[in-house]
Amino acid sequence: MSTITLAQAERIINAAIERGAALNCRPLSVIVVEPGCKVKAFKKEDGSSMIRFEMAYGKAYAALSLGRSSKLVRERAQERPIFMRYLIAASGEQIFPEGGGMLIRDDNGDVIGAVGVTGDTEDRDEQLAIHGIHAAGLKTDEDCASMGRKIGLIKKNP
Repeated sequence: MSTITLAQAERIINAAIERGAALNCRPLSVIVVEPGCKVKAFKKEDGSSMIRFEMAYGKAYAALSLGRSSKLVRERAQERPIFMRYLIAASGEQIFPEGGGMLIRDDNGDVIGAVGVTGDTEDRDEQLAIHGIHAAGLKTDEDCASMGRKIGLIKKNP
């Protein structure tokens, strides 16, 4: 299994923070983790509030543990709250089901890590995560959607 490099992780983080500044976002915290959710790199902008590391980590952890963006994990939590409460407890309360956590995929669609962005709105955090992934020349789930079952984006038959 391949994994994200430090150079790629730094590019994702820097691009997300730079784009956030250009969009006048609130102070951001961005983490990139390897498969297994081992931290590769993290940055927290001046002025970021407390526990931003834990929130960014929890978003990346959610994406890796359930194989989908943390925003989709949040939607699952709303649909099946008892099931998700169990998963959150089973993870040692590490899953943070809020948008901003995205899987990072290589050209083959293989997961090589995840990014977690926190500090602004859920939608903005997710947009910045996507921006960072693309800035590093890597792919998101949506970029790989045509790969179907391989990446867990099964589309229901009409």
